[in-house]
Amino acid sequence: MPEIVVTNSELNDDYLIGLSRKYWSPATFGQWSPFDRQLVTDIYKNEIQLSSPSASSSSSSTTGVRGSADRGGGFNTRRIVILELSRYLENYLWPNFGQLVTADAAVGVEYLMSIVVMVNEKFRERVNVWQCFEMNPQFFGQLVSQVTRLMIAKETADNLSFKERTALLVFIIHCFNGIEVKIIRDEIQKYVSLSIWSNLSAKRREMEFKKVPKLRKYWSAIQKKDKQMDSETRERVLFERSFLCNLIKQFFGYLSLIPAAADNEIAKLDKRLYDCVHYCERFLELMIDLESILQTRRFFNAIFDDQHVVIRARMSNLAQRTGRESKLFGQLLEMLVFYADFEIDDMTGEAMTYQQIMKQHYDAIHRLQIQVFQHFPALRQVFLANVSAIDSRSTLAKHFQSLTDSDLLKLAELLGFGDEDVLRESYDKNLIKELIYKKHERKTSRLQSLNEMPLYPSEAIIWDENLVSSQYFSSDACLALPKLNLQFLTLHDYLLRNFHLFRLESTYEIRQDIEQAVSHMKPWRTENGGLMFGGWARMAIGIDSFTIIEVRKPNLGDKQPSRVRADIVVNLNVHKDVKHEWEMLRKHDVCFLITVRPRCPPGTAYKYKEPFIPQVGLTYVRGCEIEGMLDPHGKIVDETSLDKPFYNSDFRTFRVWLDCNQYKEDMDRTSGGSGDSGGDAEDIYDSFNILVRRKPKENNFKAVLETIRDLMNTECVVPEWLQEVLLGFGDPSAAHYSNMATKLSTIDFCDTFLDFDHLKESFSGYDIQTTNDSSAAKQLIPPFKVTFNDEDDDSDEEDGDDNEMKNKKTKSLIVVPYVLPNRGPYDMENGVNKKNTIRFTPTQVEAIKSGTQPGLTVIVGPPGTGKTDVAVQIISNIYHNFPDQRTLIVTHSNQALNALFEKIMSLDIDERHLLRLGHGEESLDTSKDFSRYGRVNYVLAKRLDLLGQVEQLAKSLNIQSDVGYTCETAGYFYLYNILSRWERYLSKLRTIDRTIRTPEVVAQLFPFHKFFATAPQPLFRGQSFDDDLELARGCYRHIKQIFTQLDEFKAFEMLRSGLDRSNYLLVREAKIIAMTCTHAALKRKELVQIGFQYDNILMEESAQILEIETFIPLLLQNSENGHNRLKRWIMIGDHHQLPPVIKNMTFQKFSNLEQSLFTRFVRLGVGTVDLDAQGRARPSLCSLYKWRYKRLGDLKHVLSLPEYQFGNPGFKYDYQLIDVDDYNGIGESEPVAHFYQNLAEAEYLVATFMYMRLMGYPADKITILTTYNGQKHLIRDVVKQRCATNPFIGFPSKITTVDKYQGQQNDYILLSLVRTKTVGHIRDVRRLVVALSRARLGLYIFARISLFRNCYELSDAFKLLTQRPDCLHLLPAENFTDCSRKLLETDSSETPEVKDNSGGGDKVVIKNMQQMVQFVYQYYQQKVEQWKQTDPQMLDRVLNKTNNKSQQQQESAADEVMTESLADDNEESGGNDNNDDNNNDKQEEEEMDDKEDDEEEEDLGFEKLTEDDTGTEDIVENMSITDD
Repeated sequence: MPEIVVTNSELNDDYLIGLSRKYWSPATFGQWSPFDRQLVTDIYKNEIQLSSPSASSSSSSTTGVRGSADRGGGFNTRRIVILELSRYLENYLWPNFGQLVTADAAVGVEYLMSIVVMVNEKFRERVNVWQCFEMNPQFFGQLVSQVTRLMIAKETADNLSFKERTALLVFIIHCFNGIEVKIIRDEIQKYVSLSIWSNLSAKRREMEFKKVPKLRKYWSAIQKKDKQMDSETRERVLFERSFLCNLIKQFFGYLSLIPAAADNEIAKLDKRLYDCVHYCERFLELMIDLESILQTRRFFNAIFDDQHVVIRARMSNLAQRTGRESKLFGQLLEMLVFYADFEIDDMTGEAMTYQQIMKQHYDAIHRLQIQVFQHFPALRQVFLANVSAIDSRSTLAKHFQSLTDSDLLKLAELLGFGDEDVLRESYDKNLIKELIYKKHERKTSRLQSLNEMPLYPSEAIIWDENLVSSQYFSSDACLALPKLNLQFLTLHDYLLRNFHLFRLESTYEIRQDIEQAVSHMKPWRTENGGLMFGGWARMAIGIDSFTIIEVRKPNLGDKQPSRVRADIVVNLNVHKDVKHEWEMLRKHDVCFLITVRPRCPPGTAYKYKEPFIPQVGLTYVRGCEIEGMLDPHGKIVDETSLDKPFYNSDFRTFRVWLDCNQYKEDMDRTSGGSGDSGGDAEDIYDSFNILVRRKPKENNFKAVLETIRDLMNTECVVPEWLQEVLLGFGDPSAAHYSNMATKLSTIDFCDTFLDFDHLKESFSGYDIQTTNDSSAAKQLIPPFKVTFNDEDDDSDEEDGDDNEMKNKKTKSLIVVPYVLPNRGPYDMENGVNKKNTIRFTPTQVEAIKSGTQPGLTVIVGPPGTGKTDVAVQIISNIYHNFPDQRTLIVTHSNQALNALFEKIMSLDIDERHLLRLGHGEESLDTSKDFSRYGRVNYVLAKRLDLLGQVEQLAKSLNIQSDVGYTCETAGYFYLYNILSRWERYLSKLRTIDRTIRTPEVVAQLFPFHKFFATAPQPLFRGQSFDDDLELARGCYRHIKQIFTQLDEFKAFEMLRSGLDRSNYLLVREAKIIAMTCTHAALKRKELVQIGFQYDNILMEESAQILEIETFIPLLLQNSENGHNRLKRWIMIGDHHQLPPVIKNMTFQKFSNLEQSLFTRFVRLGVGTVDLDAQGRARPSLCSLYKWRYKRLGDLKHVLSLPEYQFGNPGFKYDYQLIDVDDYNGIGESEPVAHFYQNLAEAEYLVATFMYMRLMGYPADKITILTTYNGQKHLIRDVVKQRCATNPFIGFPSKITTVDKYQGQQNDYILLSLVRTKTVGHIRDVRRLVVALSRARLGLYIFARISLFRNCYELSDAFKLLTQRPDCLHLLPAENFTDCSRKLLETDSSETPEVKDNSGGGDKVVIKNMQQMVQFVYQYYQQKVEQWKQTDPQMLDRVLNKTNNKSQQQQESAADEVMTESLADDNEESGGNDNNDDNNNDKQEEEEMDDKEDDEEEEDLGFEKLTEDDTGTEDIVENMSITDD
């Protein structure tokens, strides 16, 4: 199904919009006509439903709705989109639904279907669905009740088409997946509670009560309550209890409609039966959802099993068919089987152990043997056999095949398959046999199946649209994919869903890379049946030979080989850059082996709009992992060696590892074990002819999948306090520190508070007590230790003001100031002055307090609220409060990690305790090396320095022995010479009478004067005995610290290799370890093997991290005695900004893969600390997005600092939404699918940038953003042509997309929204928040205002934006360096007077792009003339300075264009099809984007933006911008 696009012009001209203005449009609120029920009916029949071919489009009803339709034609998605955009559901259908219910009027099928269809459409559009129902919830129960009755009632259901029945089913699916919404949760629990067991047979219900005896009590209470119900209530309750059971029976009836396939012939299905198949597929989706959520599964699973859904579905005609129409049904059925048999206790929610599973199996066999022994003596062999002899399907069939029909009925009743009367009424011999086999056969281990699964996708998966759907996702059909909902059954279920989705998302990217590379190769079939290539590809090359060189024997207990290696010979007779890239393939890089057998003759052009596989003849795809490239002597080249081997030819041999599981499957198929024909099949490994490589940063999927699989093979021990919250059930606040048994009553806040007033501001609701006299407040100097007495947390709730007063009285804390111990005379060196200087807000202090406490802390940080500063202070407090604990820092990107790490470096944290893992370390803004080996070198150098100080200390004491030779000798020296002298010194001071203790005595007796001779003098101040004694203690602490560090460094003397030393540093020495989530996923196995341990995790950018990549860092260490040592987990993020990047829209929308764990916690209701004061943007700019957050205010400095008080020079307003009309009749353009551009906006925006530069704005303070990649490249082209060589303008700080700029900021942002036909993906409010929150001082948005102002989701922001004029208002007489115009003088929405636009007036109003371009040209001329007159020396200096640079830039640009042209010519050697041009550009753009955006992106396989988000990432449109 193609994507449905409704343009702005279509909306304005559509008569449905006319109806909306009359009845429900927000724009005409207060002028609406009275509710007309017939209008809803007419709209549904004639607009929402597809019109029949014979319908007359000219006919009209009394309400003005055109056309007519018959039931069964499906739905008109385009009309539904228009109705959804016009707020039909929110303003008309739902508000008037209550009116009909209140009046006891029949709502009608059309009315209900209209609501259902609109709800489903909102889910398809991914916009807020349940908000309107929550605002008016009193009738939601009636809606659900009437919808469910409509689905079951025979008198109406028979009149519904399968399309309508499917829509109703989808609505119910959405309801069951929305359990976090209270009104939904309250309704759906009626359909899945214990009372639905009234549909079980008496014998089966008794069996269930035996398993959980306490349920009998609840069942009795239900029966007692039923007797007290009136007839109407009883009828309603009985319907709710039987709804799912009746729905299942209805499903069986629909399944029976599908005809069986005749012998050697598949009966074709008509459209109605295809719709029936789609309904059945959706039904299985509902069953999967119910079975995969514990709340719905708990009691429903017994009903599901008692109805034998799986067996009946497997035996149906649809499942037995072999055509495409049954493929998805079969895949969904396999998923349903998995969850139906899931190893979990339905009542407790606990995962079953292997022993429990086997016991359950043995008990089932035992019950079977007892029944056979008592009632079927002829089956003697069954009750005498051991379990393993009869628990296979074949043996069970052998024993029970001979039973008569009556015996089968009797056995089925004895085994609890149902009452005999019911079984006899619907007797099916094959069904009963299947039930016997299924219930008693030994099931294959799910984990074993997973371990035998190949990690690399093959051609069967890569191009299976049911698994790896195309880019555009239509919600009309379901898919055989797991969903990431709010809840998971067990950790195994959680990991397995993420494993499959991560694998399939990687598969989608692999498919794109393979299609791009192979299509560029242009494989053709020669006249003699051979293969030739008509093109070339940078990422693919032909294979000269492929040889399996090793197949190692399986490990004990395995079936697959333990290792398979092969050699691949390729001819690198290609461009030297491409050759170098192939030779730079590293160990563990993943490549793909392709077999193509094309049928097209030479010269055939590749057509990109047609299917890929038939054109290239792709037959096989297999993955492999590089071990290394061989040198001429056949040895693997050492990657670390600087001496590279010399080759006499272009032939290179790569040694690779193959997937052992895939190899076994292929060999079994080759030998006939799995062949379809029963004979020998082709050997796949003799057929490969193309080798495809991928970019390294997108090629880590295998390592991540191995990590997930390893986790499933180990005992995943999640902290007890976190497991239920992680799985999504239980109390969401259970992991909050207030509910933790290890909650701290006293916290040392260290340098969090700047003074005592700061502390009082932070705890304004507390009764603050101090240990000092209140009159001596001046002595209350930080740092403070605070003891909390939160008695109100445990107090009973009471009504009225008395309870508030009680809470105020009992909520108290005790503040204890203390003095930090003196660290010696070298204060700066010891970090005394490294203190916090930020005056944290009360909410930030609460976040710091919560993060220091044990448990789970979720901090929501809106833009500019100091998330990083809060994170740094939490880390500092944990470091000083718990010096023996180790903290792991994880972020999504290297950029964020480095920003956090650099702030940590500036704190009072010992440098030797810091470690930065991963490749981004070299980007740290420091000359120090914080990598593993860098820290080892630091420790070794520090050791030598400390040993040198020991030698100096020994000399100062006149000790001549070599005490500083090793750390061990230094330790003995401390023990026998330093410690003893210090103890004697203290002893002498104690013996002195208190009356004669003078400061001079302290100095005279001090034994280490000579050692501290280089310290600031005098060493002792001589003011008091106690003060000088503390100074002496500080000197001793300094000496002791030397030997403490040497004792820690002792291991580095014993460990000789750099690897051992770096591992020891990681495992023992480092206290704060920083890494990205990708590094954690890739290196988990290595970290666990070396014994890595940590106590705390802090995650920044949590809302941008995939759920599985958030989970993996929790398990980077082995459990201790079955317990995880993790004590606290701090998650910091913002779920109102963009989620993790998912390229495939199917996985993003259907499977919800874009949901981060942070967002899921928020949806579950886990308590959050919402930072509420921003310090980034002007208050006026903040108002554009603050509505999205609970309470977002401004810090004082954004009101007081001069840069926030003065207006932006040259602009009347600090922000503006500028309306951009079509240019030459063209608005947005789409030269290639999803590659959106807008030339008018690009020119307007670049002209504004040029104006700013001429005003004197620094280029590094300006960033140009856009919402689509196509526009990004267009703007880059315009800037390159207009500005690059101009010495007064140049390039801005960055030109990029909104998505890639998340987490960054700049003073001035120029934003292009591009679209003029449809709103596009900016309708996702999260993207809008990111776009509006990047600017500090100025934001100027270029867009088609008429398009965006009517979008409801964007209305809060655009109401503010449209209050100001839509023409750009300039003040060209101002200058950047001396603008003193107060912001308040211009912050008005009134339109100023329009003056002469020649550039000489005080105010200039720009009405369109052409005028702006002309104005900038004139303004530029004026500026140059002005500089010639006022400062000619400056002008000459700038021109001379940039002349050579400009020439070099031009030459470099020319070389780049020539290189791209040469590459294009080489790519196009086989034909001149325009599609080839586009895809050649696509390949070059990838390389360009890699160079430009490497620093912006984390090394993740999911980093490239989706086509739906920002256009095609892989296309460069080289547009020549003319003077026109």
